[in-house]
Amino acid sequence: MKPIHPRIENAETLPSSFYTSEENYNKSIEKIFAKSWQYIGDRSQLLKAPENVFPITLLEKAVDEPLILKTSDEEVQCMSNVCTHRGFQIVHHPAKMEKIICGYHGRRFDLEGKVEHMPEFKEAIGFPRECDHLTRLPVNRWKRFLFTGIDPQIDFSNIKNKLDERLGFLDIDTWRFASEYSKVYNVNANWALYCDNYLEGFHIPFVHQDLNSMIDYGEYTTECYDHMSVQIGYGKSGDEGFDLPKDHPDSGKVVVAYYYWLFPNFMLNVYSWGVQINIVKPISKDYCKVEFLYFIGDEEKWEKFGKDSLAEKVEREDEYVVEGVQKGMKSRFYNTGRFSPKREKGVHHFHRLIGEYLS
Repeated sequence: MKPIHPRIENAETLPSSFYTSEENYNKSIEKIFAKSWQYIGDRSQLLKAPENVFPITLLEKAVDEPLILKTSDEEVQCMSNVCTHRGFQIVHHPAKMEKIICGYHGRRFDLEGKVEHMPEFKEAIGFPRECDHLTRLPVNRWKRFLFTGIDPQIDFSNIKNKLDERLGFLDIDTWRFASEYSKVYNVNANWALYCDNYLEGFHIPFVHQDLNSMIDYGEYTTECYDHMSVQIGYGKSGDEGFDLPKDHPDSGKVVVAYYYWLFPNFMLNVYSWGVQINIVKPISKDYCKVEFLYFIGDEEKWEKFGKDSLAEKVEREDEYVVEGVQKGMKSRFYNTGRFSPKREKGVHHFHRLIGEYLS
């Protein structure tokens, strides 16, 4: 796949084959998702749980890597959940453990993943080797949100710094995780099409009439950084926005929403009532799941502005257009399009990254 032109005024979008080809889909799993940071959970919830060992699957049906999250001393560590003897999955349920023991042949690991004992291995020469210990994965976090990766190529400190510039003043760690509102949507479209749609406000007046009435579309802004971007929804005078500190970059402005995107598939939607995060999970070349998780910081504002908001309606409208585009990508008469230099900076930024990772 050829790189996308760096100048948006000259650039063409990704070709339709990116969204319809099995080969390109498989490449994106190994070259994008296995090389990026992926959301793995809420630190606050893990640390207060009675268990200290949790099995997870990193992007099930895609990367599909079995992992263990282990909590201790207010920290969360991550390691492989596959026994280094014969490949059996070791931990199957959250549990309180002092040792990690494989149920197939009894290989025992300490809670750092190092082999302590293996039955019937006295005659094995040079055992244990370094590769007999469970592989440890890096863990990074911003606020309460945890991320890991198979082989992440992105400097997470840059992500944290950019998030802190505008969101650092928010006490997100104390906000309530509202599991009763969280849900998963099934979308019959390529994962990247869902991100394409998220990364531009260009469609808002045409697709989301109700949402359009709540923001100042003319002032809608997109800023792109290294492997991330933010869209800022400004309100009109008198609208309910954030109570921003005096030294905040947007001090004096009415901001009703910040929409952060972290490459390739994580969205952080921040409102005056709290945070909604979205994780786009690829399942196949033309099907993905999108997980919505809610964290409420101001219950009164949630009742007034969030609980009965347009979130469900906007999501269904987005699904309609994204699924329609997926069908259009199969057309014999479409290959690439052009970008609006004013309104599609975020999509151009995203396509450039994909082109770089796959070229």
